[in-house]
Amino acid sequence: MKLKRYLLVTKPGIIFGNLIAVAGGYFLAAQGQIDLGLLLATVTGLSLVVASGCVMNNCIDRDIDRHMERTRGRVLVTGQISLLAALAHGVVLGLAGFGLLWWYTTPVATALAAFGFFIYVGVYSLWMKRRSVYGTLVGSLSGAMPPVVGYCAVTGQFDTGAALLLLIFCLWQMPHSYAIAIFRFDDYSAAGIPVLPVKEGIRVTKQHIVWYILAFAAAALMLTLSGFAGYGYLVIALLVSIWWLLIALSGYREEVDDRVWARKLFGFSIIAITALSLMMSIDFQTVSTPLLFTGL
Repeated sequence: MKLKRYLLVTKPGIIFGNLIAVAGGYFLAAQGQIDLGLLLATVTGLSLVVASGCVMNNCIDRDIDRHMERTRGRVLVTGQISLLAALAHGVVLGLAGFGLLWWYTTPVATALAAFGFFIYVGVYSLWMKRRSVYGTLVGSLSGAMPPVVGYCAVTGQFDTGAALLLLIFCLWQMPHSYAIAIFRFDDYSAAGIPVLPVKEGIRVTKQHIVWYILAFAAAALMLTLSGFAGYGYLVIALLVSIWWLLIALSGYREEVDDRVWARKLFGFSIIAITALSLMMSIDFQTVSTPLLFTGL
């Protein structure tokens, strides 16, 4: 099944998660005025760009992936796909994705997608992931781009709403990623990746998780307080933030199994961001908020 190998190297799970986020940003900005052609081009174009970035990441990480239980079965590690074939696959996907975004969306949306791609492949994968404990923070910028691209594909501008989406999704990435690093602690340690739990310990990471969830809650609520989303969204944002925080605080119990706790925290992070993406899609508000930025 050669086609399956080329699909697996794109990390389909990550692509699907980004589809929900980009749709949330698009629907928030569209305010009920849906252009199906633009929506399809945005979702498809960004999915291809994300797929390209994931292929490139697999190419870069093939040496450390063989040391991690989770990744040692990847097709580039096992040799089911050659490095040259994977690189060509990634380039074609990227060109197709950026072409769609440039032709059918807006220059700002395309530039933001390119920025996210550069951060993920050029800064995070090639450099900071292996060298710095701050790699997770830098990588969160690329992970936060899909909803912002979806939003700017409609507005053509990077305004207050786009800035809030960037902040919300960046802050969400941190507890989400730290939870993975805790329950995959042995993998990251074996591969020599300097994530926070490996470098500073799990207890310090738990403290960071709590603070990031509090910051995430404040940013998520700002979407309503700034007039972009309604009170239905506000209620859901408040509920998921409180529940996520309670899970985080439960990690301080003496009898807790850190890996089990981290998996629970990770699982709820998916529920939280999905709920917010869905609510901002249906509970938007018409706003006339001054722009923070009028171009890129």
